[in-house]
Amino acid sequence: MEQIIIEKVNDIYKAAKTFIRINKLDLQNNIFAFYGEMGVGKTTFIKAICKELGVGTEVTSPSFSIVNEHITQNNTMIYHFDLYRIEKIPELLDIGFEEYINSNAIIFIEWPEIAENMLPDKTVNVNITTVGEKRYVEIFN
Repeated sequence: MEQIIIEKVNDIYKAAKTFIRINKLDLQNNIFAFYGEMGVGKTTFIKAICKELGVGTEVTSPSFSIVNEHITQNNTMIYHFDLYRIEKIPELLDIGFEEYINSNAIIFIEWPEIAENMLPDKTVNVNITTVGEKRYVEIFN
């Protein structure tokens, strides 16, 4: 397990750089399942990671679209999922979830609980918790 501590909001990009370094995110085909309570900062942290990876467009929450697609300046594809509103596995199949996770892309998944049985063994679990203003990002390979 690796742990990154975000002392204050201004440290988020520094933490994102550390996350990228730890996970060697310059490579493709990485799947990250983000766990944490509502409002803990999963989307904010993923936005910072995307920016540090060179996504030039605005990174927004995929809460209503379920998945947002981004491309880095190095032409690496990133898929950002928010599965909070998904209630049944057939809904995942309908959006082509299996094709996404089998693609050659970096994949960030918020609220991955419903999809856990569909995720490959190589999936990296990321748990974010808060204590006061501090955020603790724990990375489990």
